Amino acid sequence: MIDFGLLPDGGVRWLDASGPESHLVLSTRIRLARNISGRRFAGRMDPAEYEELVKEVETAARQTSSLGQAVELRIDGLSQLDRRVLLERHLISRELAGLGGLGAAGRARALLLQDRLAVMVNEEDHLRLQAMASGADFGPAWEAVAAADAELGQRLAFAFHPQFGYLTSCPTNVGTGLRASVLIHLPGLVLTKEISKTLHGLSALGLTYRGLYGEGSEVVGNFFQLSNQTTLGRSEGDLIDRLRNTVRRIVEVEQEARQVLLRDAPAILEDKCWRAFGLLRYARSLSFEETMNLLSGVRLGVSLGLITSVSLYALNRLLVFTQPAHLQAAAGGDVSDQELALRRAELVRRVLETEVRRTE
Repeated sequence: MIDFGLLPDGGVRWLDASGPESHLVLSTRIRLARNISGRRFAGRMDPAEYEELVKEVETAARQTSSLGQAVELRIDGLSQLDRRVLLERHLISRELAGLGGLGAAGRARALLLQDRLAVMVNEEDHLRLQAMASGADFGPAWEAVAAADAELGQRLAFAFHPQFGYLTSCPTNVGTGLRASVLIHLPGLVLTKEISKTLHGLSALGLTYRGLYGEGSEVVGNFFQLSNQTTLGRSEGDLIDRLRNTVRRIVEVEQEARQVLLRDAPAILEDKCWRAFGLLRYARSLSFEETMNLLSGVRLGVSLGLITSVSLYALNRLLVFTQPAHLQAAAGGDVSDQELALRRAELVRRVLETEVRRTE
């Protein structure tokens, strides 16, 4: 099992609800895709090449201030459960985890972690540099990634074309190689049935939306991941500013939707929030999807000031720690779905009881 005490804040500092608009935006992530010039793209390399690349990146990283003290995890040496836990903490992608039939399973691959910065080695591209921040806080995340990119770029020759920019395995990442994304909670727009119109307008801005774990994941609990769709033809600053401005506008319309609900259906809204709180606090068995939907209701109540006995930080942690791999790891191995549901409900009750006592 991974000793998460070795990782900075267990790798989940972004859960602390300290950033701007954190009542709506859980986290901001900035990611850069890079490949090493003269090497074949991932997916075409042989086992020896994957191993050589890991060692080359390790050597370069140790010479930088951004990653000189990084904790290194060899992903190919971890159990599937450990890899799933890292995925649930948003520290690695499904590709790097080698889950869901994806092609990374036979590769030497690694994760380097220092402060808010993470570097995935031998994912879809040779390198994926990413940083996460709490709330809609684009500046610190971008600064961390940009600094690491500059330092590594002095030691590793990144594949670059004067016309097309940074070269990547997937054509949609060619250019800057940048993906900026936010994880945002939009129950007001869902309840007022305005969510489809809002999401439909994203494509015209060069943006897209996905579920809790990015591409291929479903939207649960009214949590949406918004990100830029293309990287070619615009600078990193332009791409980040476009997402920042869009998020600012979506936050405004979400708040307007919540005010409409408070004005037109206050009793129904309060009942929804408090009913969710009651079910979470006293339920003896909870599925993952049910928990996400109930956490959404409680989070809405907390952000509106209807429920004052629970912190956003506690709700954010429950969002991660009630997921299947975390519960399996806490149980020490495989347990049945029925047992997971019992353990999930027990954890939620314990956390909410602690929160209520803290505010009494």
